[in-house]
Amino acid sequence: MDELPGSLGTSASLALRFGQTIFSTASLLFMCLDVEFYSYTAFCYLVTVMGLVVPWSVTLVIVDVYSVFFRCLHHQPRIIIIIILGDLVLSYLSLAAACTTASTTNLLLYLDGSYCPAKLCTRYQLSAAMAFLSWFLSLGSSLFNLWLLPSL
Repeated sequence: MDELPGSLGTSASLALRFGQTIFSTASLLFMCLDVEFYSYTAFCYLVTVMGLVVPWSVTLVIVDVYSVFFRCLHHQPRIIIIIILGDLVLSYLSLAAACTTASTTNLLLYLDGSYCPAKLCTRYQLSAAMAFLSWFLSLGSSLFNLWLLPSL
């Protein structure tokens, strides 16, 4: 059961982590292209959470690249537990950030459009969609690693 697809050190895990990195970076970029996001706490929360998800994802991409290409990663239960907990915490935070951003953007769009121009709100909606995709991949990674844990 060492080669469970999606668990740490496999090519499927590398794909999940790489997708998570791409989507969280895209979410951060879509939100930060305009400086007006500082006016709303929900948008600042998304930027903060995605700012935490990006380095976490990049670090685990590096671990997966090393493991896939050099095949010398040994699964240790303590490290897997830390990765599972980090993924779960960040996935719940990114889900909360994506939900608050999406709901705030919809509220701003339906309030006569004076609070948020259509182009800017579309960018915020894209940022929330990318955060949802990042959440989905992060949750998948944590569940695959959780599935690996009893076999260690």
